[in-house]
Amino acid sequence: MAWEYSEKTKQLFMDAVHGKPGTHLGEVEEPDGLGEHGSIACGDALRFTFRVDRHPTDPTQDVITEARYLTFGCTSAIAASEALCMLIKQGKFTPIEALKITNADIVDYLEGLPEQKIHCSVMGAEALQAAVFNWAQKRGVDLQLLGVDIHADEQEDGRIVCKCFSLSEPYLRRKITELGLKTIPEITNAIKAGGACMSCHHVPGGLQDLLNDIWGVTDRAPVSLPVVTDVPGMPTTEVAATSGQPVISPYQFAKKVEKAVEEYIRPQLQRDGGDVEIVDIKDLVIYCRFAGACASCAGANQTLKMLIEKGLKDLVDERIRVIGI
Repeated sequence: MAWEYSEKTKQLFMDAVHGKPGTHLGEVEEPDGLGEHGSIACGDALRFTFRVDRHPTDPTQDVITEARYLTFGCTSAIAASEALCMLIKQGKFTPIEALKITNADIVDYLEGLPEQKIHCSVMGAEALQAAVFNWAQKRGVDLQLLGVDIHADEQEDGRIVCKCFSLSEPYLRRKITELGLKTIPEITNAIKAGGACMSCHHVPGGLQDLLNDIWGVTDRAPVSLPVVTDVPGMPTTEVAATSGQPVISPYQFAKKVEKAVEEYIRPQLQRDGGDVEIVDIKDLVIYCRFAGACASCAGANQTLKMLIEKGLKDLVDERIRVIGI
C-alpha cells in the first residue's frame, strides 16, 4: 500500500535523508534542550535537541538558534520532524514561544498527512514539549509560575495503559480531550496507543473505558453468540432463552466480524503496508488471507494470533479461532 503524501512531505523527506544544506537531521552537541518521544522497540521514536542564544539576564528571553532531530520511523515521521525544525527556524522563537507549535501546525506545513500518519506530527509536538521542560530545568525557569503546563509528571505519576508505547492514563486522557478523539482507531492514528499488541483496547481501564469516561458514552455490551440449536452448522451452546440475549444469526455474526476487521484490525495492518482478507467463516472459525506487506512477512503467524485473533476475541467473541490460508 502506497501512502498518498503531499509533494512537500516527499520533498522534505528526500532533502533530509540526503543531507541537503539547510535541513536538520542530526543532533545538537551539548544541547540546551533535549526531548524524546516514542518507542524504538515498537515503532516511531524521536530525539529532539535545540540550542539557544542565552539572554544575559532573563532566560525566558533565550532564543532558539538551532534545532535538530534524530528520528527512527517512516517518511512522514522524518518529514514531520523536519517541518517542526523549519517552523522553529522561521519563527525565531524563545523556547516558551515554541510551545505554541501544535501538531496541526506541523500537518499544515506538510500540506496534509494521511489519517493513519497523524501520530507523526503529535510525536514532534510532544518531543518539543519535553525539550522545553529540559531547557527550563537547566536555566532555572519555573514554568508553572509562568502558567505553562507541559505535563512533565504524566509518565511518572500515571498508570501505564498502553504498555507497548509506555503511555500513561493522564497522558492519554489529555490527548483524547485535546485532539477530540472518539474511537480507538482515532487514538491509534493520532498517538499510536493500542497500535501494537492491541491488548489495551477493551481491558478494564483500557482505551475504550477511557473514551467512555471522557465522553460519557456507555460501552456496548459484550457480544455473545447465543445459538438456536436447529440452525445447521452452528456450534451447540446455550440458547437465547437461557442467556437472555437475542439470537445472533450466522449472518449477523459475520457482519460483526467484518465490522471489527474493517474498523479496528485492517487500519493497523494498512499503516505498515499490509492487509487482510476474510475468505470464509465457519461457525466460530475465521479463515483469512494476508495481503500486501503482510503476505511475505516473517512475523505473519504472530500477527495472525496476537493482532487478528486476539482482536476478534476482544471485539466479537472470545471463542473465535482464526486460521490463515
